[in-house]
Amino acid sequence: MTYEHPEIETLERPALEALQDRKLRALGARLSRDAGWNEHFASFGMKPGDLSRETLARVGTLEKSVLRARYPFPFLTVDMPEVARFCATSGTTGLPVMFGYTQRDVRELMPFQMKRLLRAAGVEPGERVYQGYGYGLWVGGVVMDWALLAYGCTNFGIGPGRADAVVQWLRDHAYTSCTMSPLWLMTLVNAAKAQGIEPKRDWTLRLGVFGGQSVSAAFRNELEAAMPEGFVAQNIYGSTESGGPNHAISCRFSHDADEMHLINEDTILTEIVDPQTLEPVAPGETGEIVFTTLDREASPVVRWRTRDLVRLSDDPFGCGCGRRAFPLIGRIIGRTDDMLKVRGTMVFPSQVEDCIASLDATVNEAWQIYIDREDRVLDRMVVAVERRPDATMSGDDVRDALERTIRARLGIRVAIEVQPEGSLPRYEAKAVRVIVRSPSKPS
Repeated sequence: MTYEHPEIETLERPALEALQDRKLRALGARLSRDAGWNEHFASFGMKPGDLSRETLARVGTLEKSVLRARYPFPFLTVDMPEVARFCATSGTTGLPVMFGYTQRDVRELMPFQMKRLLRAAGVEPGERVYQGYGYGLWVGGVVMDWALLAYGCTNFGIGPGRADAVVQWLRDHAYTSCTMSPLWLMTLVNAAKAQGIEPKRDWTLRLGVFGGQSVSAAFRNELEAAMPEGFVAQNIYGSTESGGPNHAISCRFSHDADEMHLINEDTILTEIVDPQTLEPVAPGETGEIVFTTLDREASPVVRWRTRDLVRLSDDPFGCGCGRRAFPLIGRIIGRTDDMLKVRGTMVFPSQVEDCIASLDATVNEAWQIYIDREDRVLDRMVVAVERRPDATMSGDDVRDALERTIRARLGIRVAIEVQPEGSLPRYEAKAVRVIVRSPSKPS
C-alpha cells in the first residue's frame, strides 16, 4: 500500500485526535485576533482561545444565515491584499458567499489535501486527465487544476460542455483519468455513441473521480459498465466552505461498499451528528456532516453545518487500505433541506433515484420530482422519468413498475410520468431534481 503522506495516513486514531487538538488550539489563537470571530464566539459564551477538542461541542454551529449577515466577505481573517483568489457558493437561495484563499492556501494547503485524495483514488502522476469540473467562481475546477499541477499530471482543463468535441478528444488525446460530475460523463457516453464512437472500445479511460452530484450505486455501476474494461468510478466529496473537493474520497478497498474516507481529518475535523440534537451518531447511523477547517488561513469555518446527510460506516476505522484513523462514510444521501414529507413519510430524492435506477427501462441520468408547495409538506408528488428507446417494456409498463417499486421501498404512492428519451434536462454539474410547479398544470 502506498500513501501520499505515510507519516499521517498511518496514524492511529488517538494520535490523530491529539494532532487535531493542537491545531484547534492554534486555530483559536488565530481567531482571537479577529473581531468578527470574537463576536461570534461571544454569542454562545465563549472566546476563540477556549477552542479545543474538549470544548468543541460547546461551540455554536455556523449557519449560512450567519455568513450572509456578514456580507460581502464573512469571517475573512486576513487583510484583502493577502487574498490570492476567491471562490463562492452557488447562490441558489441568495447572493453567493465569498471564501478567500491566501497564497499559502493555494500553494501549500490545497495541494497537500488534494494530492492525498488523488493518490487514494488511484490517480497516478503523469497521467493525462480530462478535468471536467466547472470554472469561474465555483470551487471545483480551479481547485482540481491546482491539485493536478501539484501532483504532476497532464491536465486538459476543458471543464463541462463542448460534448461533440470532448468525445473525440477522449479518443484522440487518450486521456486515462477524468474528474467531473458523473451525470456529465453519462451525457458524454450518449453523445459519443451518437457520433459512432464506442467508449468501451475507443476511449482509454481507466479511472474517474466524480463529485458535485451524489448518485446511486446502480448508476455508478451503469457508468462503469459503459467504460473500457476495468474502469473504476471513485466518489469524491467536498464543498466551497471546506476549500474544494477536498473532504472525502473512496479508495480501491472502500469502492465496492460505496463508502469514502474522511481523508483529510488532520486538516478538516469532521463530526457526523444527529441533525436535531447535534449529538454524535453511532456507527451504522445516519447524521449530518459538520466540520471545522483547521489550517485554512483566509476563510476558516468552525463547526460548519453542511446540511449533507451521510451514513457513518458500520466499521468506520476498518478499511483494508490501512487508514485506520480516517473514518468511512457512505455516499451523500441527501440534504436536510432536500427532504420531502409526503403524507407523513420522509422522502429524499436519492431514495427515488435508487428506485429509478433499479429499472433497466429508464434513463438513469434523466428524472425529476414535481411538487406544488415550497414547504415540501405534500399530499402528492409526481416523478417524471424517460423510457429508453430500446426498452422492451412499454411506457405504461414502466409507469406501473416504478409505481410498485416506490410504494414497496418508500411506502407511498406517487404519480409517474413516462416521457420519451431526451425530454428531461441534462446537467453538466449539480442536478436540480425537485421542481415546484403550479398544481394547476397537468401532470
